[in-house]
Amino acid sequence: SGSGTAASYSIGSINPSALPRFECQFRPNLTDTNQDNRPSAFDNSEICSGPRPQQPPIALTPRCAHCLAAVANVDEVRQLSSLPETETELRAMAQYLGADDDAIFLRERATESQVKSVILNQSKVVAFSTHGLVSGELRGLAEPALVLTPPDKGTEYDDGLLTASEVTQLQLDADWVILSACNTAAGDKPGATGLSGLAKAFFYAGARALLVSHWPVESNAATALTTNMFQMLKQNPMIGRAEALRQSMMTLASNPHTAHPFFWAPFVVVGEGGN
Repeated sequence: SGSGTAASYSIGSINPSALPRFECQFRPNLTDTNQDNRPSAFDNSEICSGPRPQQPPIALTPRCAHCLAAVANVDEVRQLSSLPETETELRAMAQYLGADDDAIFLRERATESQVKSVILNQSKVVAFSTHGLVSGELRGLAEPALVLTPPDKGTEYDDGLLTASEVTQLQLDADWVILSACNTAAGDKPGATGLSGLAKAFFYAGARALLVSHWPVESNAATALTTNMFQMLKQNPMIGRAEALRQSMMTLASNPHTAHPFFWAPFVVVGEGGN
């Protein structure tokens, strides 16, 4: 809804006991009402976010007259396009890592409240497969955010948007955080230095490496990229996550349907990529 390796172990280990506990978060439940006109190499696929001229910006209601924070209009958050293929992506990651279904949070379980209540510092790999929003993309949104399943009524604690400042309050001890979403390497505001938004927030929260994107990603291509990456690690645990990503990128680049860099080049490993 969004979504691993480690500094001290091999992801592709055949021995399940050597695999880290995998907290696979989160695939939100959103109504599929927002179609993007951008060409795609996949039938019925969508761009997971990015400019959508036909859709008015989501209105955010200020919490108070003296603060910048806001509670999102959950009805409009719910209108963001559904990303059904993210479930396949997360389940593939979980299979490679030896995680069970209890570690996968989909649809109604993929909420902001759930993220904040789960004990994340026992998970070495944390993955989000969802929409990523940059500052200013929605009216009133002052910082980057990940979209999760919104509640019936938005509150300060849960309005369906996990913002960068809220990410910094999480307690992680993760060797790898996978942000399979759009623009997750973007700055915290327009014109800001890259990696100063969600990426910086996750490092602050306790991540040692991240998989982040530099621009809007094609959803099916992102799924193929991450699942192939884990397959590379499973086949050769010694290559490290950065090399596994490179090999997965080259696999997509060699396919005429996904040869354009738009499909295979948005993601980058930041942090401890050689392990």
